[in-house]
Amino acid sequence: MIEMPPGVTPAKEGFGNVIWNILGQTYTLKQHSEASMAWHAVFPDGTFVPPHVHPTQDEFVYVLSGRYDLWLDGKDLVAKAGDLVRMPKGIPHGIFNKSGETATSLFWVAPTRSLKELFERIHNLPDPQEVVRRAAEHEVNFLPPPA
Repeated sequence: MIEMPPGVTPAKEGFGNVIWNILGQTYTLKQHSEASMAWHAVFPDGTFVPPHVHPTQDEFVYVLSGRYDLWLDGKDLVAKAGDLVRMPKGIPHGIFNKSGETATSLFWVAPTRSLKELFERIHNLPDPQEVVRRAAEHEVNFLPPPA
């Protein structure tokens, strides 16, 4: 069982000094336990997370700055600073920064499952196809591109 110690994770630091680079985005771990995991995300303009499904996790995004274009449960949506995006388990979703500026947000999932291990395995991995393959081993299932 992963216990979460009480305390404060400083603004510019990662919990346990953990920071990942995942396909051009920077994820700074802020909290990790068996029940949930949170990370600060920086999405440069033009970066995205393709449509995928978490069959065993609810995922949330609180937008701090910028804008995300979303594909959520078959609908196109927009989330701006101050908005909270709710992505229940089993619902397909994709997150895109097409805004012309960097977007930042706080992501979290509940429960954590093996997402931290996945991020460790895809940190600095430049091959999107290998990211997709490894993600499937950690209960994150990317959808095929549209026909």
